[in-house]
Amino acid sequence: MLGGTAAAGGLAVAGCASRPQDVRIGFIVKMPQEQWFQDEWRFARAAARTYGFSLIEIGAEDGDRVLSALNTLYARYASGFVICAPDPRLGPAIANFARDTGMKAMSVDDRLSGPGGAPIAGIPHVGISALAIGDVAGTAAAREARRRGWAPAATGILRIAYDSLETGRERTAGAVTALRREGYTQVFDAPQRTTDTEGAFTAAAPVLTARAQIDRWIIIGLNDETVVGGVRAAEGLSLPQSSLIGIGIGGSEAAIAELAKARPTGFFATVLLSPRRHGYDTSAAMYRWIVTGRRPPETVLTSGTLMNRDNFRAVLARETMA
Repeated sequence: MLGGTAAAGGLAVAGCASRPQDVRIGFIVKMPQEQWFQDEWRFARAAARTYGFSLIEIGAEDGDRVLSALNTLYARYASGFVICAPDPRLGPAIANFARDTGMKAMSVDDRLSGPGGAPIAGIPHVGISALAIGDVAGTAAAREARRRGWAPAATGILRIAYDSLETGRERTAGAVTALRREGYTQVFDAPQRTTDTEGAFTAAAPVLTARAQIDRWIIIGLNDETVVGGVRAAEGLSLPQSSLIGIGIGGSEAAIAELAKARPTGFFATVLLSPRRHGYDTSAAMYRWIVTGRRPPETVLTSGTLMNRDNFRAVLARETMA
């Protein structure tokens, strides 16, 4: 936990030197070894080059390390920080630290929460809208189904569901809402025990088998691996690629492997989640807040970019530019 005594000790040490003139911004992430956070840092460094501030990257996997990171930033004269905390419930302590030190704070990816799970007021947040991402997937699936001439009455929607995870539930809910909006309403749930390809295959196979009269399927799920598992289950029942529209979420290696195959598979597209906005835009917004006083919006929720066989190389090339 973040403690006032420990924080005060850090502040006492930091107050002994004169403040440098350059702008220094911290960027704290909960899992520094994961590619998503590595990419956020990479784009944050690009923002630092563009705007001319100093970026301080710190990994903090638990509450004690968050405390250490915040004290380090204060000791190094950071004017503000962007944080993805390992536990959103650290929100009150982080907010108090920012208030007591005068540092500006933004959260990214996971929103900081207070008692009862309510968002911490006064800390701008940039996160991912699971519903909006699902909407992109569902809209793309409906558009492709229409292009192929699939009648809604003859089309099944396989929702491979992991509803115990809020993000997963919201992603598939967004996709189903978009599909229903376009007239595709035959939804069949396949609850999965694990979110990998094997778990999705195990969940999807009996649902598809029980509805053998349907030979055109839209397959949705919370991530790429889930949708790949659903596609493999359909292929195992001799459904051809032309009768499947699988739309994943994430833009993972599993999705790229499917899209790069010489012959198309039932995995049609994925919604790429972009770390650029979460790294570059948050850091640039923090810099403007520090220098000009222009406060970032209270909440910004990002969506994703549809990536298919035709554009995935160009999209990935753009995303790696920093």
